[in-house]
Amino acid sequence: MRSFTNKVRSKIVGKKSPVILVSVFLLGAGGLIATAENANRIVPPFQIFADPDGALATVNLNGLTDTTTNPFFQDLGSNGRRCVTCHQPSDAWSVTPQHIEERFAASNGMDPIFRPVDGATCPSAGVSTFEERRQAYSLLLSKGLIRIGIAVPPNADYQVISIYNRYGCNATDVISMYRRPLPTTNLPFLSAVMFDGRESSPATGTTKIVYNNYPTSLLSDLAHQSLDATVGHAQGDGTRPTPEEQQQIVDFETKLFTAQIHDRFAGDLRDGAKGGPAPLSAQPFFISLNSSVHFLLPAFEQPGGLVTPGDGQFTSNIFNLYNKWAQASNDDQSAARRSIARGEQLFNTLQIPISGVAGINDDVAAGGLVAGGIPTLQGTCGTCHDTPNAGNHSFPTPLNIGTGDPSPANRSVNLGGLDVSYLPEITVCRKDATTGPATNNCKTTTDLGQALVDGRFDHVGKIKGPILRGLAGRAPYFHNGSASTLMEAVNFYDIRFNLHLSDRDKNDLAAFLRTL
Repeated sequence: MRSFTNKVRSKIVGKKSPVILVSVFLLGAGGLIATAENANRIVPPFQIFADPDGALATVNLNGLTDTTTNPFFQDLGSNGRRCVTCHQPSDAWSVTPQHIEERFAASNGMDPIFRPVDGATCPSAGVSTFEERRQAYSLLLSKGLIRIGIAVPPNADYQVISIYNRYGCNATDVISMYRRPLPTTNLPFLSAVMFDGRESSPATGTTKIVYNNYPTSLLSDLAHQSLDATVGHAQGDGTRPTPEEQQQIVDFETKLFTAQIHDRFAGDLRDGAKGGPAPLSAQPFFISLNSSVHFLLPAFEQPGGLVTPGDGQFTSNIFNLYNKWAQASNDDQSAARRSIARGEQLFNTLQIPISGVAGINDDVAAGGLVAGGIPTLQGTCGTCHDTPNAGNHSFPTPLNIGTGDPSPANRSVNLGGLDVSYLPEITVCRKDATTGPATNNCKTTTDLGQALVDGRFDHVGKIKGPILRGLAGRAPYFHNGSASTLMEAVNFYDIRFNLHLSDRDKNDLAAFLRTL
């Protein structure tokens, strides 16, 4: 397996795009080098790619995948798009602005990722000239955002009052959302498919993922998502992928595990530690595993537990990858390792007064089944990122922590210090339960989140938290790309929850997150 761990960075991209090879010298000599001949042909059992903070790696439990036959890499629609077009192995199976920019330059903006249907800020944008294409695809190039048009549910208990969208997509019946492509790796840890959970919802003919139906529900939801993605993003006719091709796609992507494997300061993340994708691929998981919401509301979220379902155990020590590095010796590499260990400890133990979070402080139950909530919950990072060594929520619990909220005082910076000025502003008001017209109970947001799936005003802005592994390879962060770096993400939480972190604490947390 380690024969692949040396000079490799290759990109598998969409049709008409070149293969780009860059050596990863930091890992030493003696390994196999990806070539233009094989980089477009196979996904090997183990593969490493450089990223800004070192290198990430993917374990492919399928063995050797032939990309010339697997439908994940094939044209299934009408516009040249493939699954891999927006889910690149070199970008932790998402896409990054840096590499999107490279593809734009290499193809004059004609690579399959650049299609008006969703790559442009609005489908009506002109794309005839090079400069028109650069303007039309500006959010894709700068933030890696794909436009997703979602119709307001006919049974919505809210009314869309106004939309300010500088790109021209101001329709109030089909709302344009701008979101990052989620990675197609580490998928067995998912408790909901898509940021808003729409591919795990009866509203789309899919199934909510719960303990009693996992993993069957996850696999069927992913198959449905592959079809929807082809019809929408690849502008397919609905006949492909066939059920057999859907199964091949799901079989492939659910056996991929990706994590950071080398840090440019701390070195090999497997050296006396448990970094990299191999331990992750063996990490136990079940729906509601270690969920804090289960212990707050056991009647709602069964079975809970840590070792076995329903065993009554819970721990806030979500990650245990680098605890042995806490006592590293005194040199530059060891100092970096101690910082990472401190960051992991902070992630596990830092006390966070959680307030103003829809989904926790208004109604604890994600489905809104229990009213009241908890005005202030004393939690940790693991309250919302509870899956051990993966970091997402192990139960489908979409939350609104404010990453999509514009600030009333300064429309370019929200309450957590994130610049969201490039996003539309959408104002919705709850309808009167008796008369139907909108009331004065209104919200302004840049993303309606789960409310566009189930039509519930209470769910405006609610988004699931993603799996945290492989972060260093897929910046920018949050569903809308509003944090360019992991330090910006840390600063958001510091401001949003009044944590008053020291500079060392912030640096340690960011250093730890970069190693995931």
